[in-house]
Amino acid sequence: MIEILNPAELARARVTGRLVADILQSVRDRAAVGTNLLEIDRWVKDMIVAADARSCYVDYEPSFGRGPFGHYVCTAVNDAVLHGLPHDYALADGDLLTLDLAVVLDGVAADSAISFLVGEARPPESVALIEATERALEAGIAAARPGARIGDISHAIGTVLGDAGYPVNTEFGGHGIGSTMHQDPHVPNTGRPGRGYTLRPGLMLALEPWAMVDTARLVTDPDGWTLRSATGCRTAHSEHTVAITDDGAEILTIPTPPTMA
Repeated sequence: MIEILNPAELARARVTGRLVADILQSVRDRAAVGTNLLEIDRWVKDMIVAADARSCYVDYEPSFGRGPFGHYVCTAVNDAVLHGLPHDYALADGDLLTLDLAVVLDGVAADSAISFLVGEARPPESVALIEATERALEAGIAAARPGARIGDISHAIGTVLGDAGYPVNTEFGGHGIGSTMHQDPHVPNTGRPGRGYTLRPGLMLALEPWAMVDTARLVTDPDGWTLRSATGCRTAHSEHTVAITDDGAEILTIPTPPTMA
């Protein structure tokens, strides 16, 4: 299913996107050495409930997972990259933490992910990996404009990741989003320009470049959800929900600007 949102729905999407971004920013600000992943999940639950929103994850039960996800945010650490199931783990200095969050508010969903380093340590390889996914996301957003095709976005993302030296996995990528979290069209993280669905105003997409340092192969944890790099290398993931407008792509998942004292 591909949804084209009307102006009223897009207005609601902006509110949902801001909520998702604000929750992720709040967790990023609070996460520290010693913070437990289950504690993060409780924080996110409390913020979703306080906003009268609904988690896209708690009851999520796709073919690639084992039963309902049962938590409110994906927490992936170091070699984990996607669908990280929160568990009893205390963050250590230098851990690379990825948070992926999707919620529905007033009938419209938004989805975003951020990767960052915990504590004071800044391993150069991890910094470069995170920055590459952020640059790839910027390139994908720049390619998302009316009349362009999905392949244009995929090519832009894949070019950045490939030029940075990272293998690209195409099993999981970006996707359409609207009244539900996962919709068509699929947006692979590499592809050929000029191919695929033609973008038009009102379409919302979740673009999500992710990369692993030295492999494109994933393995699944015994929990049935968490996907890790097959070699144990570190991973990173950056994601925004965008709306296609007459002028290009509007990023919906940007945090509320801080107020001046």
